[in-house]
Amino acid sequence: MNQSRPKVKKSRALGVALTPKAVKYFEKRPYPPGEHGRGRKQTSDYKVRLLEKQRLRAQYDINERQMVRAYERARKVQGKTGEALIVELERRLDALVLRSGLARTIYQARQMVVHGHIAVNDRKVDKPSYRLRPEDVVTVRERSRSKHPFLVAREGGYAPDGETPRYLQVNLEALAFRLDREPNRSEIPVICDEALVVEFYAR
Repeated sequence: MNQSRPKVKKSRALGVALTPKAVKYFEKRPYPPGEHGRGRKQTSDYKVRLLEKQRLRAQYDINERQMVRAYERARKVQGKTGEALIVELERRLDALVLRSGLARTIYQARQMVVHGHIAVNDRKVDKPSYRLRPEDVVTVRERSRSKHPFLVAREGGYAPDGETPRYLQVNLEALAFRLDREPNRSEIPVICDEALVVEFYAR
């Protein structure tokens, strides 16, 4: 998704840091952007649910149509729809490229996939929405390995703070990772009250 709105402003509006740069801005300005950012705002149930849905969309950088499709698939899964929705989104190729430490942001991860730098089970995949299955192996293609972003990734420059998610087996030196199993919601580093998102779509 190409979005003209600056990522920092969008982060502050949604209340969630979408890039490492936004984290620093949050420390200085922990309130929404604009003239009335610090003022009291009236909220409705609808607005609260809408905001939560937008926050989730922004963290995966997907459009509304993609979100609705993921929600429809999640509805068919046994168990809690909200948790199934997060797991569904987390299985996207661009999301897991980010989690593995091959990219610094979801935007960079999407670009890496679209530009044909990423292979799944030794086959080029250029669709960020490609959904990985357990045991799928993701690698940076041989012709792309000398490019600057991947040299940085190999040295751990984009490695996530804290532990790598347990559902991934990552080898940054080899610029590769494997999805060992389906993620559990509690392991996915996404800020969201998914029950509110489900309520938004179920209304």
